[in-house]
Amino acid sequence: MTSEILKKASEVGVKGIVVGGMRRDDLNQFLGYEIGVAITGEENINLTCIITEGFGEMRMAGHIYQLLDSHNGKLASINGATQIRAGVIRPEIIIPIQDTTKLEAEETLTYGMEVGTRVRVIRQPYFGALGSVAELPIELQTVETESHVRVLRVALDDGRLVTVPRANVEIME
Repeated sequence: MTSEILKKASEVGVKGIVVGGMRRDDLNQFLGYEIGVAITGEENINLTCIITEGFGEMRMAGHIYQLLDSHNGKLASINGATQIRAGVIRPEIIIPIQDTTKLEAEETLTYGMEVGTRVRVIRQPYFGALGSVAELPIELQTVETESHVRVLRVALDDGRLVTVPRANVEIME
């Protein structure tokens, strides 16, 4: 995704773009100023851009691409606003599902993490890795920064069992 593509998309009336990664310089060039990293969504433009993986030349994660592609041609709403401080806000893509079949009792959605919940690690050194919650220790643990935080153990899809701060994962829904 380049600044030229963003400019052309804006000119022809594209309302939103979802991309794996893009260079921050291209986004700044399109905007005409340096974008802030902590809060976005108030820019005076007619185009929403959602970057699924982060800044840099990165492909969209395969499972995200497949999910979006499976809804190709359907009506969708997007909100690209972000806030990284307290009261975190993440970009959203909402695709209404027309099938209103009632869920069976055992299929009802649960909120929060439990053993077996699918997660994606969003910080290094396991950035982008997918897995399932294997354990949710109750006690605080000291991490590399010497902070005391709640952690979880994740069974990564590649077979490794890793321990990461709970704040460093997102639930895959």
